[in-house]
Amino acid sequence: MTAQLIDGNALSKQLRTEVATRAQALKAKGVTPGLAVVLVGDNPASQVYVRNKVKACEDSGLHSVLEKYEATMTEADLLARVEALNNDPSIHGILVQLPLPAHIDAQKVIEAISPAKDVDGFHIASAGALMTGMPGFWPCTPYGCMKMLESIGYDLRGKHAVVIGRSNIVGKPMALMLLQKDATVTVAHSRTQNLKALTLQADVIVAAVGKRNVLTADMVKPGAVVLDVGMNRNDEGKLCGDVDFEGVKEVASHITPVPGGVGPMTITMLLVNTLEAAERASN
Repeated sequence: MTAQLIDGNALSKQLRTEVATRAQALKAKGVTPGLAVVLVGDNPASQVYVRNKVKACEDSGLHSVLEKYEATMTEADLLARVEALNNDPSIHGILVQLPLPAHIDAQKVIEAISPAKDVDGFHIASAGALMTGMPGFWPCTPYGCMKMLESIGYDLRGKHAVVIGRSNIVGKPMALMLLQKDATVTVAHSRTQNLKALTLQADVIVAAVGKRNVLTADMVKPGAVVLDVGMNRNDEGKLCGDVDFEGVKEVASHITPVPGGVGPMTITMLLVNTLEAAERASN
């Protein structure tokens, strides 16, 4: 059996069309959803991400503002900018691109963003809302993974999901979202012993550690659904994920490719969160 691909590019396109339609409806009421993206320093990867986020906004009819600052910007100045954006009614979502220069406390900056504009879903209030099942903003990458499972009509009730990775950005929120859909969830990480024994029991596996070939074909139960969140380079310098794609696709029922899988969904869910922030503000 060869797994069916869950195409992140195609699903993103569909969701972005929906975003554009909803944005148009808001504009008719005199509200243009606005996202402010703040970049401090000149990290090349961050510059690419930021460019892609701004372009995606514009393509979907959202208003976006890109603020670029030198790496020497002080923490106090950055906090003051965040506060100004919190008070700007034309801005519904604020995203401070990570990583920040070493002299700036990233957590302090994230906590300075108003929870009502925390479209990245990293604020402690957003984490608490997810934990307790209250309305809030979900972190974009795991939210995108949930949309991918939804797109194949996958019912998580009673299924065993294994999440490999425990980061605050993907692993932990992913586990909570799966729990909300009544899956039984195991979180594995670098200290987990005998990962293979766990993954062989899994109906759904989410690999999110940033390490090549952390999941190979012999670790996957036939018919499992595999979501690959990893972003790595192989020996030829080509983009690849955490999963040995060629091997695993012969065992799994569904799999996400890298590139073209979870990646495009992350930016799309940022647009969805920004739109929802604008809808909430307009109500």
